[in-house]
Amino acid sequence: MRHNKSVNHLGRTASHRKALMANMAVSLIQHKRIQTTVAKAKALKTYLEPIVTKCKEDTTHQRRMVFSYLKDKNAVTELFRNIAPKIADRPGGYLRVLHTGFRQGDGAEMALIEFVDFNEAALASGASKAAKKTTRRSRAKKAEAAAPAPEAAEAPEESKAE
Repeated sequence: MRHNKSVNHLGRTASHRKALMANMAVSLIQHKRIQTTVAKAKALKTYLEPIVTKCKEDTTHQRRMVFSYLKDKNAVTELFRNIAPKIADRPGGYLRVLHTGFRQGDGAEMALIEFVDFNEAALASGASKAAKKTTRRSRAKKAEAAAPAPEAAEAPEESKAE
């Protein structure tokens, strides 16, 4: 039974697991998306989400607290400067884990972990869906309404030529 065992040890010692999570978090912050196993992705999500919540408030204390987890000055700067403004109004759920299949060599289940607000493909498709709000019929009506405008524009050009 697994009563009250909330941490996945990932088959590593505590110091190795801490270093692994810090390194994976730095890579995710720098690249906004990484591919890893599902178990590591889920562990990273529980490790990094509280850290991202800390970066909403940009104080020296919060920066030092985040640095104590990540141990990388550039990642801390990236987190506070670029990521924090985008997630400022989000109440949680900053990361997304997408299952991608199985690894060729050992059959491990793989996943893609990414920041929710930094997925350009999803944001672009959302913008295109939001832009298309008219039906075919209303587009045809708009085209008919816009048609007389170019004819009116042609008339003054003819008078200029004479």
